[in-house]
Amino acid sequence: GGTSPTLSGVKLDLAEGELSLTGTDLDLTISTHLQVDGAVDGTAVLPSRLIVDIVKALEHGAIELEVSDEEAHISAGRAQFAVRALPATEFPRPPEPPDRAVTLDAASLGEALRQVVSAASTDDSRPILTGVLLQAEGSGLRLVATDSYRLAVRDLPGTSVLAEGQSVLVPSRALGELIRLLGETETVTLRLGERDASFELGDTRLTTRLIEGEFPNYRGLIPSHHPNRLTVGREVLLDAVRRVRLMARESTPLRMVMKPDGLELLAVTQDVGQAHEALDAKFEGTELTVAFNPEFLIQGAEVTPGDEITLETIDALKPALLRSTESPDFLYLLMPVRVS
Repeated sequence: GGTSPTLSGVKLDLAEGELSLTGTDLDLTISTHLQVDGAVDGTAVLPSRLIVDIVKALEHGAIELEVSDEEAHISAGRAQFAVRALPATEFPRPPEPPDRAVTLDAASLGEALRQVVSAASTDDSRPILTGVLLQAEGSGLRLVATDSYRLAVRDLPGTSVLAEGQSVLVPSRALGELIRLLGETETVTLRLGERDASFELGDTRLTTRLIEGEFPNYRGLIPSHHPNRLTVGREVLLDAVRRVRLMARESTPLRMVMKPDGLELLAVTQDVGQAHEALDAKFEGTELTVAFNPEFLIQGAEVTPGDEITLETIDALKPALLRSTESPDFLYLLMPVRVS
């Protein structure tokens, strides 16, 4: 593509003892600032991968950075590096953060993001599905993601960010970066604009372009009535699925045989072998075998809260609903795999 090499750089701005660092790929911009012992103010753009590798490799202690003309000199201890700078004038101006701000609890936002972000698609040919829908729901905020094989919906009650009926589509890649940044902070300030969303945490700001377009009508996918209901320990199920999936090679689905006296897991791969495990579980409904992609089942069970989960099914081909027996704020819908 015709992108400027400057985009592969990190921009450093030194002003009055404060160093600001900014990286961007035009869709996503992350900037942070720190107090330094600065002598002469100025701006430079340096190749980010190289700078990170150099700084990581230097001995602990003070690092000196001096930029002149087209070169940056980095030294610590007896090690010295000279790195060619990139043209600073080509570095894009970051979008101005919108005015309207709301403050969210970082821990609950982080948990909600971990529950939904992995269900978003990574296929850029369907950009809408690579986003996470943030939507006003009741008096709270709803996060929704789907890659058309599974759907994750998480409600944050009492968190109103949007006006009623309003929704925005935030790229899941940006939210994945946000999860990494959330670590130590207690609150996140979210600012929503027409085209951008920005998240501020401590000294760091992440700004992302919103995705334009219409998110699929996911409500129509969630069945209102399930005749069959399996209740099983979450860790028990996860451990067993991880074992049985060892035999689910290539794209073998994992079969779940649900009967009144419990649950059986089965994976058969032609010319390789098979695995089988019986689990204690409670089942109400008609005896049924449903097959799933084991990865998607594991990802759903991993992010469902609580010790016990329920799997509600209609038949072998309709979407199944995974949720916690303890928390009504999260659901995970999973499409079965057809097996002969």
